[in-house]
Amino acid sequence: MAASPTSNSSASTTSMSLLQRQSSKNADTVSVCSTTSAFSTCPDRHGFYGGNQFSEKPKKETLTREQIIAREKKWIHMTSHWSEYMNTNYKKVRERCRKGIPDALRQKAWFLLTGANHLMTKFPDWYQHLLEEPGNPQIIDEIRKDQHRQFPHHEMFIDDDKPGQKELFNVLKAYSVYNPTVGYCQAQAPIAAFLLMQLPAEQAFWCFVTICDKYLENYFTPGLEMLQRDAGMLNRLLKKTSPAAYRHLQKHNIDPLLYMTDWFLCAMTRTLPWDTLLRVWDCFLCEGVRIFFKVALVIIGATLGPQKVRAQCNGLCETLAVLRSPPKKFLEEDFIMHHIFRLNITIEDFHREHKKQEMLHRKAKLEQQKASQQQNGGGSSNGPGRST
Repeated sequence: MAASPTSNSSASTTSMSLLQRQSSKNADTVSVCSTTSAFSTCPDRHGFYGGNQFSEKPKKETLTREQIIAREKKWIHMTSHWSEYMNTNYKKVRERCRKGIPDALRQKAWFLLTGANHLMTKFPDWYQHLLEEPGNPQIIDEIRKDQHRQFPHHEMFIDDDKPGQKELFNVLKAYSVYNPTVGYCQAQAPIAAFLLMQLPAEQAFWCFVTICDKYLENYFTPGLEMLQRDAGMLNRLLKKTSPAAYRHLQKHNIDPLLYMTDWFLCAMTRTLPWDTLLRVWDCFLCEGVRIFFKVALVIIGATLGPQKVRAQCNGLCETLAVLRSPPKKFLEEDFIMHHIFRLNITIEDFHREHKKQEMLHRKAKLEQQKASQQQNGGGSSNGPGRST
């Protein structure tokens, strides 16, 4: 089967070992959000019967009914003239995404923001074609082992016979055929499940394709090199936004991979309370992965900012425990959304740090090649290796 028809700092050994162990945990057991709830007989407003994401109280609505209707009308007009807005008035799109996409328009908006609509139009029968392909038996077996672990307290996935289980398998299997270079990574499963809660299966698939191949490009390839580079970039940005937190992490030799892996690989789906997650994704699909950097910087800065907290974290284990279970108030929608756009970093900062990480990566690659050549007496190696 052909691959996708269209597609838009090396870690220490200890860090990578811990990273691999962390990535292998069940998707329903890893979460920064430490809120727990007993199983309910009725689902909450997002469809959860219990678990970390269950919302016991109804959301406090800060807008009047008239304001909600006015916003919906603006979004209806904008989505009806989408190309015009994206080509000539992107700032307006970004501004409205930051305010939050109305619930009634989120499905359509996400489909347009990702550009998945273009893929689905260009390849109208491709999804069904992918489902009919046999796929890689080993990957299919891995997906089947993981599919029941995604949001097991949600109404779509609570039982094997629920439609969500079958749709999740289909989306992940179809993508593994669509892009065999990536195939399947366990961290993709919660992302696909999250999309299926918002969109019909075929639309969710094409959104999933754009997120894996464009927004999080190279995140799921073997070796996780892009994640390692972004870990270095996050560390550099943290030095500017939260110097005290940065110094504390450096003092205890805490590699960013030890606390940010789940945040980035799973696109915050196992990290934030649900209302916060939806708002963050509204911005992520408009502005890209730098939104996740900002969320991470806010969480780290707020959690390790107070001197009293740092004084109590006198080692690696204590610090990681705090970062993995920060106070709930630092994960709430209003707190996160207020602070991510008030960080003292610019797009230029992101570009500059990205270039630095690219240079460091190339330098490390060259040193690796030189070492390999010296080991082989200056000649080329004929030993086994992974083809690219």
